[in-house]
Amino acid sequence: MNLPDKFDLFVLPEGVKKVELQKDTKIQNAALFTVQKEDHTVGNLIRMQLHRDPEVLFAGYRMPHPLEHKIVVKVQTTPNSEPKRAFNKALTELISELSMIEDKFKREIARKQHEGAMHDM
Repeated sequence: MNLPDKFDLFVLPEGVKKVELQKDTKIQNAALFTVQKEDHTVGNLIRMQLHRDPEVLFAGYRMPHPLEHKIVVKVQTTPNSEPKRAFNKALTELISELSMIEDKFKREIARKQHEGAMHDM
């Protein structure tokens, strides 16, 4: 079969950067971020987080091809900001938000396990 190995979906080849920045030459305060080994899940999360930033005028992403495991995120900011700063801020906020969700999830599991142990007595 022509099916690629599963690890090809998430393991970066040696020498390949996870994220590459390319400034947009046609639009002021705009840039393209190519993120390797990611798909619509991460692309949509980043896009939505960028939309929460009042300094971001435009945020969108695309997958160049379904068999290429990368996304291209386009960001345009106001003259008061820079696309790289907005992108980094969005990623930092996403990491923080996901960590908070993970902590709440773990606490709830521990609470349910404790309730189950108390119920068994």
